[in-house]
Amino acid sequence: MSPVIYRSFIAEYTNEDREFLNSYFRLAETIADFIGPHCEVVIHSFESLEKSVVKIVNGHHTGRKVGSPITDVGLKMLREFEQSGEVTPKCYFTNSKDGDQLKSTTCVLAGKNNKPVGLFCINMNLSHPFPEIIKTLMPDVATRTGIVSENFSSNATDVIEQALKHAIQKIENDQSVNLKSKNKQITKVLLENGLFELKDATAMVANRLGITRHAIYKYIREFKS
Repeated sequence: MSPVIYRSFIAEYTNEDREFLNSYFRLAETIADFIGPHCEVVIHSFESLEKSVVKIVNGHHTGRKVGSPITDVGLKMLREFEQSGEVTPKCYFTNSKDGDQLKSTTCVLAGKNNKPVGLFCINMNLSHPFPEIIKTLMPDVATRTGIVSENFSSNATDVIEQALKHAIQKIENDQSVNLKSKNKQITKVLLENGLFELKDATAMVANRLGITRHAIYKYIREFKS
């Protein structure tokens, strides 16, 4: 990229642009954690192309860190975006400087008025033994590490019913909870899990437990205080 274009990016870059990029930092960490240690996630800023990397997770795969420069592919995508205003992300294969094969994808992050602000990149290292990669994608059945019960539903009613079912089972299996306080403890579990953020939850829980909504509200007030 020419120095003239580079200087214009620095002059135009704003705090709003920086905040926009920062909002993707947590997403980068989430994706890297989801895919596993063989996945590198990078965020580039167009504020300084020589020091464009502002966030990187698992950077050891490409030997980069915060402050590393933009890549040639990144420069090409920026130029294409400037010319067309659109770049459809596509996966591609490449190699790191150590010879590891990577499956990668890169997309332009466009801020206000479709202004190109940076790049979001994902690199999966395919050079590690495949069983090792697969192992990081599977739950540890022996210790049940990472195994969580989650209800995927198309309607809120089913989410409430399933959450209530699990809460009831949890409390009924807890020998330390006496019969008199079961409804209160079930309500506590649901409150801690955020279920009462759903508008029909209070009525459904009250009906299922055979108590009034006022009783539910009373329990919630007690727990919050």
